Amino acid sequence: MYGPMKASYASGVWRGLWIFLVILAAGEAAQAQYQLGFNFTSRRNSIRIPFEWQSNLIIVPVQINGSDTLNFILDTGISMTLLTDPRSAEGLGFTYARQVNVMGVGEGKPLKANIAVNNRVTLPGIQARGHNIVVLSEDILQLSSYVGMPVHGIFGFELFKNFVVKIDFLAREITLYKPDKYQYRGKGEKIPIVIEDTKPYLYAKAIWADNREVPIKVILDTGAGHALSLDIGSHEHIQLPDRIIRAQLGRGLNGIITGSLGRVEKVKIGSFELQDVITSFPDTNSMAAQIARKIDRQGNIGCELLKRFTVVIDYSRNYVVLKPNKNYYRETFERDMSGIELKANGDNFRTFVIEKVQAGSPAEEGGLMAGDVILSVNGKMSSQLKLSDILKLLQRGEGREIKIFVRRNSELLFTSFFLKRMI
Repeated sequence: MYGPMKASYASGVWRGLWIFLVILAAGEAAQAQYQLGFNFTSRRNSIRIPFEWQSNLIIVPVQINGSDTLNFILDTGISMTLLTDPRSAEGLGFTYARQVNVMGVGEGKPLKANIAVNNRVTLPGIQARGHNIVVLSEDILQLSSYVGMPVHGIFGFELFKNFVVKIDFLAREITLYKPDKYQYRGKGEKIPIVIEDTKPYLYAKAIWADNREVPIKVILDTGAGHALSLDIGSHEHIQLPDRIIRAQLGRGLNGIITGSLGRVEKVKIGSFELQDVITSFPDTNSMAAQIARKIDRQGNIGCELLKRFTVVIDYSRNYVVLKPNKNYYRETFERDMSGIELKANGDNFRTFVIEKVQAGSPAEEGGLMAGDVILSVNGKMSSQLKLSDILKLLQRGEGREIKIFVRRNSELLFTSFFLKRMI
C-alpha cells in the first residue's frame, strides 16, 4: 500500500522528445525534498555555472553524495529531482524510503520508482542536504541516446525556488543570485509570471495566418527542446494550421506520443513578436492534452524559443526578463529537413542509428531505412561528429546536398539527397 496519493505533473521535451510524467507518491515523501534547499557553499551573493548545450537542452554538472560528476537536464517543468538512469544509482549510497508508481504519456503499465531520502546534492558553488531523489527502476527514457551524451537525470524546481537564475545561451552558463541581494538593472523586458504547482507560467498571444489572435497561458519550460507546444481543446480558438505534417512528437514513459506539427504565424510575448513559429500539437486524446485542459493552460514554450534571449527567472518577484540575443533572435524557426530520426549509441555515443524515416521525405527518396548505421556525413566520419552536429546539419540549408555512407546489416551503402523544408 502506498498510503495517501499526491499527483505531480511535469513536462520536458528534447530534440522533439516529449516527457510527461505523473508521479503518484506518498505526500510526505514527495514533498520532503523541499524543506532544506540549495545554499551557497561560500559567502558569495552569486555564482556562475557552465552548462553543456546539446539538443536544445541545458545540461549541468551534478554530484550526489560525493559522487563523480553526473549530467542533469535543468528543467523548470519538473517539480522533483529525477534520476532517470538507474545504473548510475549504484555506489551513490542511497537510502530508499518507499516505492512509488510513475505513469507517463502512452499506453502501458506504470513504472516503479524508489524514493531515495536524505541525500547531499552538489553543483559548483552550491549544495543541498536532506534532498530526496526519485529513482526510476528502468532507463525507459534513454535520454543519453537522444541527447548524444551521458544524461543521468532531470531537476529544476529547487534551483529556481532558491535563487534568481540567469541563463546566458551565448556564454553557455547560468548565474545564480541570492534573491535578497539581487536587483535587475539591464535593458531586458520584465514579463510577469505566476508560479502554480512549482511551475512558472506566463501569458502570451498566438496569432494564426487568418489574424485570429488567441491568448495563451504557457509553462516557461527550460526542459523543452521545441519552440512552442499548444494543446487542441485547451482553448476554443486553438486549431491546427492549414499546413501540417503528422509526426512522432516524442516518447513518454509508457509509449510513443503522436501529433501534428505546423507553424503559428506570430507569437507575442510582452512587446516581442516572433514569426512563423514551428508548433507541436499533441493528439487530443493524449495525456498531455487532457492534463492541459484540466489545469487551465494551453501548452508550453521551450528552449528553441527561449534561446533567442538572455533569460532571467525570478520566482521570488514573479517575473522573467527577456533580453534579445543578437546571435539568435532573428534566426528562423526550422526543424529537420531530411526526414531522419536518429539515436546515438555506443560507449562514446558516436554510433548513429536511424530510428525512423518519414514517408515521402528526402531521406526516404534517397533509400535510407530504419536500422541503418551512419558511418559518414558529407565526408566527415561519425567518430568526428556529435549527434547535435548531425541534427544541426539536417535542420538548415534547404536545397543543400547531404551525402551519407551507412552500414545496413553487412552491406556498406552510399546515398545522397537534398534537404527540403517539410513544414
